[in-house]
Amino acid sequence: MKTFRSYSEVASCVGQEVAVTDWVEVTQAQIDQFADATGDHQWIHVDPQRAAQGPFGTTIAHGFLTLSLLPRFMEASFAITGARMGVNYGLNRVRFPAPVPVGSRLRAHMVLAAAEPVAPDGMQMTWEVTLEREGGDKPVCVAEALVRSYGAPA
Repeated sequence: MKTFRSYSEVASCVGQEVAVTDWVEVTQAQIDQFADATGDHQWIHVDPQRAAQGPFGTTIAHGFLTLSLLPRFMEASFAITGARMGVNYGLNRVRFPAPVPVGSRLRAHMVLAAAEPVAPDGMQMTWEVTLEREGGDKPVCVAEALVRSYGAPA
């Protein structure tokens, strides 16, 4: 985890890979809970017997479940000393180039693409996040995430 002591320290890392997280396993219980929370009960996600006969040979995580892990990866990647809060400001681009079979282990590569001041005392960071699957040959999610932080020393 990278700890920044100021926004100027954050800005000095633009263009750099700031962190690579630890691995996180995606379980069937998580997939089922996500299906319940969103109402997306498509068989490819929640029916192991039917999915075993499908194109991936097992259930796969919802793309949006994979995306919803970003806050967990962000929290494990960086902290800004003195910031009173951080908020998810949105996404510019998201792609799911490969599926996430149940039991997969994922980790994030975090590249700080941009950092701009936000009045009165904040900073907006643009993170290029690439989620990889252990043993996979291409990313499972590539996203450009916008995060705002407020209240840290300049």
